[in-house]
Amino acid sequence: TEFILQGLTQDRTVAKVCCLLFSLFYTTTILGNLLIIVTVRTSDQLNSPMYFFLSSLSLIDISYATVSAPKLIHDLLVEEKTISFTGCMAQVFGTHFFGCTEVFLLMAMAYDRCVAICSPLHYPSVVSPRLCRCLVASSVLGGLVHSLLQTLLVLQLPFCGPKNGLDHYFCDVHPLLALACADTRAVTVTVAISSGVVVLGCFTVLAVSYGVILAALRTRSAQGQLKALSTCSSHILAVLLFFGPCVFVHLRPSVTLPADKVVSVFYTIIAPMLNPFIYTLRNRDVKSGVSRLWSRALQR
Repeated sequence: TEFILQGLTQDRTVAKVCCLLFSLFYTTTILGNLLIIVTVRTSDQLNSPMYFFLSSLSLIDISYATVSAPKLIHDLLVEEKTISFTGCMAQVFGTHFFGCTEVFLLMAMAYDRCVAICSPLHYPSVVSPRLCRCLVASSVLGGLVHSLLQTLLVLQLPFCGPKNGLDHYFCDVHPLLALACADTRAVTVTVAISSGVVVLGCFTVLAVSYGVILAALRTRSAQGQLKALSTCSSHILAVLLFFGPCVFVHLRPSVTLPADKVVSVFYTIIAPMLNPFIYTLRNRDVKSGVSRLWSRALQR
């Protein structure tokens, strides 16, 4: 009926320091991504597809961090880190839903940059508002299908105890498979294929997209190359920050390693927190939009 999360650390002093840090990280994630969403929605200068995708990414980041961060912060302050069976399955679903949706959304953003740089004259007609909505909806649908598959695979397993301790700070598929009192080999293979296809497939598409962009830039002037690369560098950094840890966790046999908990922090908490900074610090339009929003707020 319930699981016990072993959390990040058993040291009470370290736990209190981590609680303070992750509370700061989570607050920054919420405020930073909300600022991006409000700025894009209220600024007439930020009405291009790139900023529509950016505001959608911010919404996903808020949701993704909320799945695990509040529970982690709470558990760092208590002795009994329990979670109900229903709550655990909800975490499995939420983690894979928002995580996979973000993967597909990053792929849509790469397509947007590829068309903008390789075919600038056709960009307005190709990447239309309707296509943008379809790409975001497809990302959500893809995340839903993936997360339902992962969750249903776990739900059909028997958890009969007495062992119910998860060596993690949130419920994920790999730690749960270790607790099932049944043969999980078929489920393990299915989970590995499902996660591997999504992570490796999307990463390959992203790599090819930026390979095409770099090839197209060879014919541009030095100034044109710098301008194009400046718009892509933020996205590339966000992709590496998110995909690096995901590849480590999901593209290997379904076993739980001690490093998994630390690595998972990067794509569940750190990446959603850093994305607003990555996209605003290198983007003059977003910084101008934030300044105008701040000026209007002060005038009121």
